[in-house]
Amino acid sequence: MGEQEASLEAFLQAWGNYPTGVSVVTSIEPDGSVHGMAANGINSVSLDPLLVLVSVGHNRNSYPLIKDAGRFAINILSGEQRAIASHYASPAERRSADFDVSFTFTENGAAFIDGSIASMDCRTVHEHVEGDHTIFIGAVERIDINDGEALAYCQGKFGRVVLDG
Repeated sequence: MGEQEASLEAFLQAWGNYPTGVSVVTSIEPDGSVHGMAANGINSVSLDPLLVLVSVGHNRNSYPLIKDAGRFAINILSGEQRAIASHYASPAERRSADFDVSFTFTENGAAFIDGSIASMDCRTVHEHVEGDHTIFIGAVERIDINDGEALAYCQGKFGRVVLDG
């Protein structure tokens, strides 16, 4: 392996070696149904005010939904939610219509995935277009926290975060 020229393949491999938590960003379709996408491009941005970001590819179905609605929810998945992560990591047209996910809706209409270890209802306050993605900055308006171990992803595999000590 070693030194390589920067390429899409090397870029994806390098980031694939970086362990991340697993989240599903939910948005609402015009007909009121829930749309979700698995995402590891999330981050906290500010403590005062409470701000987060999600990076969404312009080719993703979530992109126009978040852009038009100005809202999204981040659901940080538990180790028990691998099937949910796999479902939302698949392209929307290949997802099983029979797959059952239970949601709790906030007063703002955001979809929180039941059983997630944390969910945040966010109102978009800024958008930054960079390359083939837009970074949506969201003001966090509600947070639900539950017990559980975080689901992790690294080198193409799901796992659990194991804390030492």
